[in-house]
Amino acid sequence: MQAPSWEDARKAREVVSRALHRTPLVGSETLSRLTGHRVQLKLENLQKTGSFKPRGALNHMAALSPEAKVRGVITISAGNHAQGVAYAAKVLGLSATVVMPESASPTKAEAARGYGAEVILHGDVAAAFAKVRELERDRGLHFVHPFDDPRVVAGQATLGMEIVEDLPDLDAVLVGIGGGGLISGVAWAVKELRPGARVIGVEPEGADTMHRSRREGKPARLEKTTTIADGLAAPFAGELNFCLVERYVDELVRVTDSEIVMAMRLLFERCKTVAEPAGAAALGALLARKISLNPESRVCCVISGGNVGADALASLFSLPA
Repeated sequence: MQAPSWEDARKAREVVSRALHRTPLVGSETLSRLTGHRVQLKLENLQKTGSFKPRGALNHMAALSPEAKVRGVITISAGNHAQGVAYAAKVLGLSATVVMPESASPTKAEAARGYGAEVILHGDVAAAFAKVRELERDRGLHFVHPFDDPRVVAGQATLGMEIVEDLPDLDAVLVGIGGGGLISGVAWAVKELRPGARVIGVEPEGADTMHRSRREGKPARLEKTTTIADGLAAPFAGELNFCLVERYVDELVRVTDSEIVMAMRLLFERCKTVAEPAGAAALGALLARKISLNPESRVCCVISGGNVGADALASLFSLPA
């Protein structure tokens, strides 16, 4: 699979800017004091659909042939990509079908329906993937991959562009990793525009696909994942994503679920920001001092999503921090 070019990223920027928010980059005195760094938060939880996912989905779908647009699109997702594809389809006037595991968040499934997608709940993640391929073939639909796709990566790179434009003296950026679509796009953009900045990927301990991929020297697949961060629980790493991570990402670290919850609580109580577990993982790594950075480093944590229901939030906050 060929990696996207920088011209592809520039074109993605034009596509994304017409339909999506340029999300804010905000500082936090509390987080800066707690960590000893100058902390900035890239608030993708304030993006359309509540996560970064529409960037890649919209960029991919806008480039489809007229024939593919008429047939419609299909995807698989634990939730945020489902909403991203559903929203992009609504913007572009396409039909969208989304297959989600039966364990998917009801809040995220209902949101995808709200954007007009047909939502099919089917089995576990493996069974859902099989169902997607079956429907893709039988209905003639176009598959929009959640992460392992050049146009999706180029769309996610627009987030990295915004970070460097708003924080040109950036020292480090922390990004959560699921299948690798977000970090591969952000890392590529940041290293192109700010080569000296460090890019650090953060994975849950129970879903450390990219750690295993780096150790094995090829994209790895997990038999199972165990984490509260469903948005970071992809069972395998994308081939293109792994190649870009190997090239552009300086360090990978792991966080526990309790460290993620601690970050969610601080964001809620002190920054007045609601983050889902996947969205808070990057900050969790910084707060838990999993990364070694010079004092007063200018650090950006990507808050990648905020799609968590009130009941789920209350349940998570009742866990021991």
